[in-house]
Amino acid sequence: MHEFAFVFAGFAVGLVVGLTGVGGGSLMTPILIFFFGIKPHLAIGTDLLFAAATKFGGTVSLARSRVVDWRIVGQVAAGSIPATLLTLYILNRVGPANPATQAVMTTTLGIALILTAGATLYKALRGKAAPTSIAPELLDQATRARHWALPIAFGAVIGTLVTLTSVGAGAIGVIVLMLLYPALPLPRIVAADIAHAVPLTLVAGLGHASIGSVDWPLLLKLLAGSLPGIWLGTFLMHKTPDRVIRSLLSMLLAYAGAKLISI
Repeated sequence: MHEFAFVFAGFAVGLVVGLTGVGGGSLMTPILIFFFGIKPHLAIGTDLLFAAATKFGGTVSLARSRVVDWRIVGQVAAGSIPATLLTLYILNRVGPANPATQAVMTTTLGIALILTAGATLYKALRGKAAPTSIAPELLDQATRARHWALPIAFGAVIGTLVTLTSVGAGAIGVIVLMLLYPALPLPRIVAADIAHAVPLTLVAGLGHASIGSVDWPLLLKLLAGSLPGIWLGTFLMHKTPDRVIRSLLSMLLAYAGAKLISI
C-alpha cells in the first residue's frame, strides 16, 4: 500500500509541475520528508534524479521547437556545474548522513522553499508583463547578459543550492534569468531554465548516488506516477486559473519552508 502512495505522490507533483512549471524539487522533497519520513539526504538525492528524468523529456521537446538559447544554458552551467562538484566533494568529506550536515540541508531547504514561494508569487503577479516574442534580429543581443560574469555567478549559487536542497532550478532560476535577460521572451527564459536544470540535476543526482544518498526503488515509484501526471498537467494547463494555482502554491511552499527552518 505504501508503494501506491509513492506513485500517487509522483503523480500529484507531476500534475502540478505540468500545470504551473514550478520545479518538482520544491514539492517532492518536502513531501518525502514530512509525509513519508524519508531522511533529508535521501529525499534530496532521490529527488535530484527524479527532476533530471522528468525535465529531460521537456528539454527534448523544447529543443525540437528551437526555443532553447544554448548560449544562456552554457553560461549558467559554467558556474553551476563546478559549484555542484565542489559541494558534492564537501558533502562526501563531512558525510551526508552526519547530523550537522542534515541540519544544514534542512535549514537551507527551508530558506530555498521560502525563496521559491516568493518567486512563484512574483511570476504569478508579474509574469504576464514579460515580453512574449522578439524580432529575430534582436535575439542575439537579448541573450547577452549585462556582464559576462553575472550568469556564471548566478549559476554557482544555483548549483550549490540545488545540490544541497534539490530546490532552486525552477521558479528561482526563472526569476533571476528574467532579471539577467530582461528583453528575452518568457517562453525562452523558461526553456533555458529547464534545459539547464537537466545537466545540473543529473550531475548533482549522480554525485549523491555515489555517496549513497539515492533510494533507487523509491525513484522508480515516483517516476511511475510523475510521467503521466506531467502529461495530464500539460494538457490541462490552458484550462486552469494559473494565477490562483500559483498563489496558493506559493503559500504552501512558504509554510513548508518555515516549518523546515523551525525544526
